Order: sequence, then C-alpha cells, then structure tokens
Amino acid sequence: MDLSVVIGNWSDRPAEEALHTAAIADRLRFGELWIGETDTWDAFALASAIGLATDQIAMTVGPLPVAVRDPAMIAMGAASVAALTRRRIGVALGTSSPRVVEEWHGRSWERSAAVLEESARAVRGLLAGKRVDLDGVAVRTHGFRLRLAPSDGPLSVAAFGDRAVRAAAEHADRMLIDMVSPRVAAELRAKLDAAAGETGRPAPRLVAWLPAAVDPTPESYAQLMWSIVPYLGLPGYAEAFTSVGLGDAVALARGGAEPRELLTALPFDVAGLVGLVGTADEVRSRLREYADAGVDEVAVAPATGGDPGGERTLTAIRGLIP
Repeated sequence: MDLSVVIGNWSDRPAEEALHTAAIADRLRFGELWIGETDTWDAFALASAIGLATDQIAMTVGPLPVAVRDPAMIAMGAASVAALTRRRIGVALGTSSPRVVEEWHGRSWERSAAVLEESARAVRGLLAGKRVDLDGVAVRTHGFRLRLAPSDGPLSVAAFGDRAVRAAAEHADRMLIDMVSPRVAAELRAKLDAAAGETGRPAPRLVAWLPAAVDPTPESYAQLMWSIVPYLGLPGYAEAFTSVGLGDAVALARGGAEPRELLTALPFDVAGLVGLVGTADEVRSRLREYADAGVDEVAVAPATGGDPGGERTLTAIRGLIP
C-alpha cells in the first residue's frame, strides 16, 4: 500500500499551518501531497508556494469542483504549478456540494454527474498537451491547447455514486474516496472494477482519503469530530456514514440541524469509524483492513489539534509502511 498526505483545511487552525504540514510530509519522504480547495487557499497558489518551499514531494491539486473551474482553467493551473515548481503535478476532480457550488460561487449544481464525466474527458486530453474539442451536454471547449509543458501528473476523480465511479473508470488514473469504512471501500472497489471491465480499461488505482490521529489528544478528537459535521448530509457521504451507525446524525443533518447539534449527536471516537485513529498498533491493523478492502493508497489527513502540523501522526504512520 502506498501512503500520501492530505493538506487539511481545519476550521480551528491557522491557514498557514498547511505549509507546516507540507514541510513535514516532504521531510518524511511521503510520495505525494493532496491539496484540496475550500474556503482558504486557492489550491494552485498553495501548491506553488509548497513547491517552492519543499525539496521533492509531488503534488495533486484537488478535488477541484468541476462546476466552478472549466477544463482549460484546470489544465492551465496544473501546468503553471508544474512549470514554476519543477514538480510532477496531478489533478483531482469532483462535484463538490450544492453549498460550495451554488451558494459560494453562484453556479448551478444540476447535472453534476454529467459535468464531472465531461470535465474528466476534456481535462485528460488537455493535461496531455492535446487540443480537445468537446460539445457535451454540460461542458464545452474548443481550440485550447497548453503552451506550457504538460504537468505530467495523474488524473484522479472523486467518486461515490455510480455515474462518478464510471467516469473514474473511463478517464482517470485513480479514483478517490473520502472518509469511508473498509466495508464501504470494498464496495466501491467492486463497483470500480466492474465499471472498468465494461470500458475495457485497466481499473484505476483506488485512493482513500482518511482522517488520522496516532495517540490522539482530546484536541485531536474534537478537531476530527468537527471536520465530519459539514459532510453528514451530503450525497455519498450520508450513505457512507449511515452504514457505520451514524444514521441519526445524518437524519438531523438532512433536516437542517445546526452544527453544534450535529456535533453532540456524534460519538467521541467517530473518526475511528471512517479513518485511522488510535495507537500505532491499532492504526497498523486498520491500514491492513483498508488494504484487504482493495485500497491501493491511503492519503493521510492528520489531525493537528494537539499535534502541530500533524507531525506526531505523520511520523508514526510513515514508520508503519516504509
């Protein structure tokens, strides 16, 4: 199993801590950083800063919300970071959520599955330096070709639903799943393999983004609990959380409950149901469960509450899988 690191966007921590976590991951020789985008950094800007401040680590930017960034913007961003940092830069695509797409950005979240599939098709060609002409039902692009060198990194697609899984099978090098139990990971692995078989392509690698804390402190637990709250009612996540016994909290979220009410509905160790939390031995056993479920790579999202930059957790997990 391969290991990589997710730059967390913890609401209770300074945004600049992302650079600290990146430096730790680079020093510990993790192979790759995943740089998502929510309400702090522009992901391409942060990737450029990290690339200039670290020695060797490769990066994947995203998942980027495809309803907000068009394929040409995504390809230009990746190629720009690659040229500025002299690093291998991958791209991850996802549908995000109605809150981000419609409320924050004023874009439509309708036909999100079609936007994801067509964006993946276009971005794959553009990242390779090809001209792509596409008249899809939701995405259109004509005549653009990168002048910069291609970014040379893999294309990943974040997926829960069947159409997203098929988009990953058809166009991606990796399929990304987030905050899932080993059982749900195995179910998605089976769906991915079946979809790939139908397309005639080799199945993409399966990557699981997992919250993590080795020897967690009370601050770690609190941070991990709060990180789960915004996802409880979202499509895909809601079903995954329900499968591990969080159906009551999911129902509250879908009913419009306030965040603090949702927090009190969660068990203290909730992140351990969908991630890597506990002693080093417990985390080692949990990693084995994900490997047995068909996960090829675990992307560790280290809690930083009580563990600045996630150094304790990243050091411990790095020692589990050389």
